Amino acid sequence: MTTSAKMASDIKSVDPVWEAVRAGARQIVASEPSLSNMVVSAILNHDSFEQSLAHRLAARLNHDDVSADLIRQAFAETLIDSPDVGISARVDLAATMERDPACHRAVEPLLYFKGYQAIQTHRFAHAMYKAGRRDFALYLQSRASQVFQVDINPAVAMGKGIMLDHGTGLVIGETAIVGDNVSMLQNVTLGGTGKSDQDRHPKIGDGVLIGAGATVLGNIKIGDCSRIGAGSVVLKEVPPRVTVAGVPAKVIGEAGCAQPALVMDQVVMVYDIASNDKSTA
Repeated sequence: MTTSAKMASDIKSVDPVWEAVRAGARQIVASEPSLSNMVVSAILNHDSFEQSLAHRLAARLNHDDVSADLIRQAFAETLIDSPDVGISARVDLAATMERDPACHRAVEPLLYFKGYQAIQTHRFAHAMYKAGRRDFALYLQSRASQVFQVDINPAVAMGKGIMLDHGTGLVIGETAIVGDNVSMLQNVTLGGTGKSDQDRHPKIGDGVLIGAGATVLGNIKIGDCSRIGAGSVVLKEVPPRVTVAGVPAKVIGEAGCAQPALVMDQVVMVYDIASNDKSTA
């Protein structure tokens, strides 16, 4: 048994995340009977978090081209060879609960939050891509873009503890890498420059916060625990533990805290030397 498979087995034997999801599901059934069929089908009918996750994502991605049943089957096969997908999904769910003040129960990201659902769809697509199922992975990218308005190339490697708030308009290119415990808001672009088919996309370090509408272009490194202000355009490498803002983005100070991605403060104060005023960026 591989290390990942053993870890997944240990998690399933004592799984507080799954128990919290099921508790939330039972609350919904009791308080909102009109949603009972969805909640029972998506959660209470299943024996594990992984089964529930695969079922819910497949239901969201269902289309005449590829049915939910076929997608669920592909996800089940993927989980056998890549059990770390389930482990990462749990860490992402915990991250969403910790960082998103709009999230009050563990069941909510699984059922309702398209940012969370988009990241988990990508995790399955990435595992399939690495396993040689490139066309199925690309189909999932295309379908997720339609359903969630999130476009992540299946080749993109992502760490654990990713929180995608809202998600609408997120674009991440093929050769990008995203580290652990990263938070991104809506309309973020991690893009390339020119037509090179080589390594051309950003490398995002651990603990980074990328504010709404920010654009990061080119094969540049964004240092650990740094913060990119909302609406910024980043064209140069960013050192660790600093805040950058503006168009083009410049270093304007320290990150303001040890883990910007956990604090989720994307509004920064830029000191305008010329006018001797402070303005919000």
